[in-house]
Amino acid sequence: MARNRYMVGIVFLTFFVMSLLTNILGAIVPDIISSFKVSLTAAALLPFSFFIAYGVMSIPAGFLVERFGEKPVMIAAFLAGTVGSLSFALHPSYGVALVSLFVMGSGMATLQTAINPLLRVAGGEAHFAFNSAFAQLIFGSASFLSPYMYSYLVLNLGNERARNQLLEMLHKLTPPALPWASMYWIFAGFTLAMVAVLIFSRFPRVERAADEKAGSLEMYGSLFRKPMVWAFFLCVFAYVGSEQGTADWMSKFLSQYHGYDPHTTGATAVSRFWGLLAAGCFIGMLLLKIFDSRYVLVGTCVGALLCLTVALFGPAKVSVIAFPGIGLFASVMWPILVSLALNSVSEHHGSFAGILSTGIMGGAVVPLIIGRIGDNLGLRAGVAFLYVTFASVLSVGLWAKPLIANATVSFKKAEVQTTG
Repeated sequence: MARNRYMVGIVFLTFFVMSLLTNILGAIVPDIISSFKVSLTAAALLPFSFFIAYGVMSIPAGFLVERFGEKPVMIAAFLAGTVGSLSFALHPSYGVALVSLFVMGSGMATLQTAINPLLRVAGGEAHFAFNSAFAQLIFGSASFLSPYMYSYLVLNLGNERARNQLLEMLHKLTPPALPWASMYWIFAGFTLAMVAVLIFSRFPRVERAADEKAGSLEMYGSLFRKPMVWAFFLCVFAYVGSEQGTADWMSKFLSQYHGYDPHTTGATAVSRFWGLLAAGCFIGMLLLKIFDSRYVLVGTCVGALLCLTVALFGPAKVSVIAFPGIGLFASVMWPILVSLALNSVSEHHGSFAGILSTGIMGGAVVPLIIGRIGDNLGLRAGVAFLYVTFASVLSVGLWAKPLIANATVSFKKAEVQTTG
């Protein structure tokens, strides 16, 4: 079919809104702890509620999309985001936050299942690789911007001199003691706007490719009997846990051990982490044209572990740089893990992709483990658990045996041809 630039734009906008809702939690963890007077473990239950929804919804979402189509499922997913956001905005309490974040996470997990096949069809298969990379850049840019949005609201909501119409309205709606909760009114506005846009948008017919279909229960059963499938699932679990564990706890760490303000320096560090995570994709794309992806994975894991060490044990001025630096090295881990996994099986790619997406719930479990350790042994010991998760990701570069290796440029061959 002809390329549908309008629908491609809708998909890019979906990626942007998904990222706003997904990656703000790291910036607000210190506020959650101080506002609700909860332990580190209790604070970690909030990202747990959000990301555990990926474990619950990733596979069922595939069946829903195949049964009802992309448009109604995406509208329902954004409505879930609206309901979750409004619930907390109207009743900002710890208990409501747990439920609302699970509802929001369910919506985001469903969207992730629907939009990739839609992007392939709307943008054209020949442009799918480029559009996918650009979509990830948009996702990263929203993650970069959301902590700055949070800082702006927290610093200016109570400042009468800085108020404009938006701030005035949010000031009336938000409890004075919880200025950070105003973010959820913003989220509700974005998700409700997306519902309106989708209702009036005409969707193309999507014929899902073999590696995009949910598959049958028999296919899942066949895959679950393979140790390699479990190994890749656990390593995807570990990677997402590493990513979210770093983002969720760096602001609290910098505040607790170095005295940095979580509303300014802490939020900026989280923003830079996501910014470097996006920017690092360009460097990673170059490296993957030169080296085997397994070597790139090992190298980036070593770099992330070195940054983690400096962040945990270095002085304040170094730690505040090293934490975001982890994002630069983590940037290519996800695409390498997924490509190695899918290239290691000869069939049932759609079902395997659903299993790997379920591994996103690592973003729920690992921050919770960090919080639990932090309550008992201190937050530095808790964040040190990331040594285990990053090492698990590194191990893939040592044991993976893909059926198809990534294509690289052969400088030796080029030299021989030139000489001849």
